[in-house]
Amino acid sequence: MSGKNETVVTRKSDRELVVTRVFDGPVNLVFEAWSKPELFQRWWVPKALGVPLRACEMDVRTGGGYRLEFGLDAANSMAFFGKYTDVTPPSRIVWTNEEGGEISVTTVTFEDQGGQTLLTLSELYPSKAACDEALQGSAQGYPMQFEQLDELLVELVA
Repeated sequence: MSGKNETVVTRKSDRELVVTRVFDGPVNLVFEAWSKPELFQRWWVPKALGVPLRACEMDVRTGGGYRLEFGLDAANSMAFFGKYTDVTPPSRIVWTNEEGGEISVTTVTFEDQGGQTLLTLSELYPSKAACDEALQGSAQGYPMQFEQLDELLVELVA
């Protein structure tokens, strides 16, 4: 056994990507890492990109919203934003991604596996083209992001 959990990205349909990974930490801690801004901002952006998270506003509750801003400075930044449509601690978070004009929906579930957590992230895109683009772009970052989340969980569990 390598001791390293694998991030698996699967195309479920023309419009949906599913990402799964087991994390070495209890469900409540993994959920907190996704729902508390002070923890989320520590792992969400792959360090290899070299683009800092400039702002992280998250009101993680059903009906709440979020806004994440990436960039080296205000003139060269990009914002991502949307609403939380279903937050059920510590098992589920669903949000919209509204920055592109077309809305996509992300669903993350957290399943207890005896001290470990099976995380399943599903992204439903408005079109096949948007899903194709994500597969070539943002989906490539999940393994790096999730390794960073692993590192944070080691710290939080200790």
